[in-house]
Parts: sequence; structure tokens; C-alpha cells
Amino acid sequence: MTARRRHPLAGYAVVLTGLLLAGVGYAVVTGAGAASASAPGITASAQISQGRQIFNEECATCHGMFAQGTPGVAPSLIGAGAAAVDFQVGTGRMPCKELDAECVRKPPQLNTQQIHAVAAYIESLGGGPRIPSALQVSQVGANAGFGQQLFVADCAQCHNFDGAGGALTYGKFAPPLTQATPTQIFEAMLTGPEAMPVFNNTTITPKEKRDIIAYIVQTTQEPNPGGFSLGRVGPVTEGLVAFLGLLLFMVFAAMWITAKHRKTPNE
Repeated sequence: MTARRRHPLAGYAVVLTGLLLAGVGYAVVTGAGAASASAPGITASAQISQGRQIFNEECATCHGMFAQGTPGVAPSLIGAGAAAVDFQVGTGRMPCKELDAECVRKPPQLNTQQIHAVAAYIESLGGGPRIPSALQVSQVGANAGFGQQLFVADCAQCHNFDGAGGALTYGKFAPPLTQATPTQIFEAMLTGPEAMPVFNNTTITPKEKRDIIAYIVQTTQEPNPGGFSLGRVGPVTEGLVAFLGLLLFMVFAAMWITAKHRKTPNE
């Protein structure tokens, strides 16, 4: 054994064995991650194969045949994760028709099974954030009051305090959250789409994400006791509308009084 260990090729054999073990471990980890996006009744390998086919047909034109990206056209998706795919494709932001424009929400072109298949394929290439489970986005036991504090501190600067959205710099905008599902809100915090920063599970814990989601759902679903909401963007807008309405009323009143008391030429 001592003589074999001293053989010149022994070091290379040890390195090769280590690389093989690392490769097997990585395959196990990424395979388990891909299974998290698997749809019921379909194996992970079959779903990844289906996702690869859909990706080549729908996404490879911009992102490359191996999801490596195209400089100046589309970024690499290796390491983006299943959550990013589920959010971007599920909200219709991808595929994006205008490459230089900010992608906006529109009806998705793929169904849920196809989206999860593409997500599983992208996850198999390099891991990344997974699609959150129903338990992770559930509002059962969530603290909407604490979620409001977190939302005001981390999100309201762009999305407004009630999630109505707002304008950003360089022509960008923060979209309203009224159409976003709890899963999409969780995924957006995990992946940071467009101009939004990434809030990973260390910055904002999964429990705190559930609290934020509970506040958003509660805010967007509560009725407007005052009648017209005016976009629910705060008292400044309401005051401006009231001022302009009163000013318009005074102008018309002045015109009516002037017309009523106008003297005729014979007088």
C-alpha cells in the first residue's frame, strides 16, 4: 500500500476520485431541486425533458440553446432558478416582445404544467431559488400588522404604501400588486425581477415574507368605504382632485352668473 501511495499517478487518482464524488453530490442536489417543481403524475426526468423541448421552441432564440444567454439580447438563465422562470413566464413578462423595453404583465403564453416543466429544466442546469410551496405562501398564522411595517420599510418606496405601484427613475415603474398572487409575490422577493432588488431568505425571512404577503392580500382585497378609490394612492391625490373639482365648479358658476346678468345691446 505504501508503494502504491508513492506512485506518481496516485495524486491524480485521488483528485479524479474527488471530482467524481463532487459531481455525484451536485447531481443529487440539483436533481432534488428539480423535483420541487415537478407536477403530480410526472417524473422529474420526464418533466425536465419536456421543459427542454419547450425551452428550445419558445426561449432559445433569445436565451441560447443551452440557456447561456445572448450578449445584448437576453441574460443567462443558468442559476436563475425555477422561481424566476415561474414568475417571469407565469405573469406573461416572458417572452418579451420588445427586448429593449421593460417587460410588462400580460396573459401567459404557456399553461401551468408547461411553465413548471421549463422551470424544472432551468433548475436542473444550475439550481437557484425554488418555486415556493403552498405552505410557504399561506397566510394562516401570518401577522398582517407586522407585514405592513416590513412593507412600508422595504417596498412602499416603489410600490406605494397600498401596493398601487409608481414611477421609478430612467422611465421604469413599479407595477401594482393587485393582480399578483401570493406565490408570485414570494417569487418576486426571492428573484428580484426588473428593477426590484433581491430579498433573499436571509434579508427577509420566509416568515416575514408571509407577513408581507398577508398585508398585501388584505390591503388589495378590502373594499373602499369612501366610494371612488382614485387609485388608492393617498390623500395628496384625493386633495388635488377635490381642489380641481371645486375650481371647475367655481369657473362654471362664474360663467353662468356672467351670462345671466349680461346686458343686451339695446340697454
